[in-house]
Amino acid sequence: MLINRREALALSAGALFATMNPARAQGKKTLRLAPHAALRVLDPVVTNAYITRNHAFMVYDTLFAVDAQYRPQPQMVKEWSISPDKLAYTFTLRDGLAFHDGQPVTAADCIASIARWAKKDVIGLRLAAVTTGMEALDDKSFRISLKEPFGPMFEAFARPSSIPLYVMPKRIADLPADKVLEEVVGSGPFRFLPAEFRPGVSWAYERNEKYVPRSEPASGLAGGKVVKVDRVEVVWFPSRQTAINALAKGEIDLLESLNADQRSLLQGNKDVVVRRKAGPSASTIRFNWAQPPFDNLKVRQAVQAVVTQQDYMDASIGDPESYQICPAFFGCGTPLETAIGFPDTGKPNLAKAKALLQEAGYKGEKVVIITPGDVASFAPLAPLTQQLLRQIGIPSEIQTMEWSAFLARRAKPEPVAEGGWNLAHAVFDRIDLISPLGNLNFDARGKAAYTGFVDDPETEALKGRYQRETDPAKQKAIVEEMQKRAYQQVFYIPLGTYFDYEAFRATVSDYVPSAVMVAWDVSKA
Repeated sequence: MLINRREALALSAGALFATMNPARAQGKKTLRLAPHAALRVLDPVVTNAYITRNHAFMVYDTLFAVDAQYRPQPQMVKEWSISPDKLAYTFTLRDGLAFHDGQPVTAADCIASIARWAKKDVIGLRLAAVTTGMEALDDKSFRISLKEPFGPMFEAFARPSSIPLYVMPKRIADLPADKVLEEVVGSGPFRFLPAEFRPGVSWAYERNEKYVPRSEPASGLAGGKVVKVDRVEVVWFPSRQTAINALAKGEIDLLESLNADQRSLLQGNKDVVVRRKAGPSASTIRFNWAQPPFDNLKVRQAVQAVVTQQDYMDASIGDPESYQICPAFFGCGTPLETAIGFPDTGKPNLAKAKALLQEAGYKGEKVVIITPGDVASFAPLAPLTQQLLRQIGIPSEIQTMEWSAFLARRAKPEPVAEGGWNLAHAVFDRIDLISPLGNLNFDARGKAAYTGFVDDPETEALKGRYQRETDPAKQKAIVEEMQKRAYQQVFYIPLGTYFDYEAFRATVSDYVPSAVMVAWDVSKA
């Protein structure tokens, strides 16, 4: 039964699931999920949408994966070796890997998948720039040859976001990187069911019975992906309240995300378990470096002097159990965590801020703060920032728009009079921040860079050093230099990290804590 999105909205959760494929689901143990967003694009290389990434982790496998401590671990790879000069990496696949169409996974498939990914991903582009060749040594082994060492090789292959390296059949991976793929053929623990895909409404998976999991316990996105249900059905609820009600009534088994306030709606329900998510989000203030007044370092430092993470977390989250003060640009609780350079004393320094503005020659020009009005996590940020600016003598105007218009506006380096902006906020998942090469906030290439247009050749040089370094201790030292520099130059201002929650029926067990919602290892009574 085919229905469109408008018709789907009119149905109850139970009625909507009943339309999916009752004959196919009959007699099978089915897990029903409510995700954070609607799935429309299936190709995980042409988009960095989180929902497409989550879908891809269900059906594709990766050469390496990050564990619960964000450390790269082998996944499809059985063993590897590095040449003494660190210019050649040889990888051998583990036994039993096969695509959903029955074909074995080969070294040629891996090479083609790396090549397609490397045309789109920011770390992949860096790897491609120093790669002199990739060759299959036999059906299960391949070699990557480099012109200079590339220290974060495993970090790149295990990258969990925004564009992970998923392995696809060569015949698919060889298609142009800008061509949106419509055929979903992976080698992961679930098979996607294209006949049940209703873009923006619902989709489904079946257990890949031929999948051979690793022997290690599941940890984050790494380890053994043991599938314990026959089928997974996913439905998008535009209303979070509707999804919460569906979970409370037992119409769904798992709700991917709810905020600290919404979890109270499920308190006291003995049939539901509410758990803090493994991966937090991080709010930030971003400046437009390309335009006055924030092209002036002292003006940026003035704002930095009055911002405290405590104030922002209290205003936007409220519940101390749901947030943490985090000085680490690359994430607290990650291998690259460091507090070096953190200027936040916990108290706004108004006198320092006003002195910096005077030194900068600031003349009281009004700044424009842009913000999306349809994204709840942004709602408290702009008013609080405006209040702080007012206290130090910077007049501002908040311009509110819908999400897509916000993204388009934020990408413009032009003056406000030509459609630009002065200050905006951003919210990231922690897994987007853990890599010094992949963290978009450290893109310091000026107007060619990520929104904010940070222009700092010294940081770009530090990233180059990090890329060439193969010693983890020396990499960490470079990261500390990068963080210290970013705080000094005020690339952006981190506003703290906060946790959302996930909820599931008490009949669900062994749900793996992960920054990405996954359905392997999950049991359902």
